[in-house]
Parts: sequence; C-alpha cells; structure tokens
Amino acid sequence: VQLVESGGGLVQPGGSLRLSCAASGFILDYYAIGWFRQAPGKEREGVGCINCSDGNPYYADSVKGRFTVSRDNVKDTVYLQMNSLKPEDTAVYYCAAQEKGYYSGPSLDPADFGSWGQGTQVAVSS
Repeated sequence: VQLVESGGGLVQPGGSLRLSCAASGFILDYYAIGWFRQAPGKEREGVGCINCSDGNPYYADSVKGRFTVSRDNVKDTVYLQMNSLKPEDTAVYYCAAQEKGYYSGPSLDPADFGSWGQGTQVAVSS
C-alpha cells in the first residue's frame, strides 16, 4: 500500500485548495480512505473519509459543509476539496488507508488506519 499526497500550499482565508492522494498497490474499493491533519503542537485529527460508511463520505463537524472527499477509481486517486478555508485549517494534511475487513467505521480515529502518506502542508494566511 502506497499513498502520496499533493496539492498543498499557501492560500488566503476564504480561498480553496484541492488535495490529491494517489494510491498504488491496492484496490481502492476494498479500503477505507481517510484524510487527516495535524497542526503544530496538536494531535492528529480526522477530517473526512470515503468508503467509510454506507456509501456516503463521512466528515468531522469542523469541516462539514466546507470540505468534500471524492475519488476517481480510474486514476486511483482520492481528493479533498477544501473551500472557505480558515486560518485554523492550517496543518499538514495526510491521507490514510485501512482495509475494510479490518476497519470498524465510520471512524476518523487515526488509530483505525494503518497505512499513511507523507503529508502535504496547507497554510491559510493573509
């Protein structure tokens, strides 16, 4: 299982970014894919996930209505579309995968995901 994030950068408050998580070595349909973030001095927290519940993506309350998780099975890529960004969204963003047979979702607990990417930095600042 290999995951590679991209698309991070610096954006002004209210702006948008789309992060990508390129997956290889496994079949997306068989895995729950989560997005997480970690700000300096804070614990890693779940943002959203796909394949984690009954067909619909699952989101943390802090991003609901602003962030959208989607996937492209042809490109083996999962996306995190982030709109209306706030300074408090500043963090390193990670994608993670867990085989469905070993996942008790829906869950955004980082401990429930076993394979991780290297992360991509998102900074929201004017």
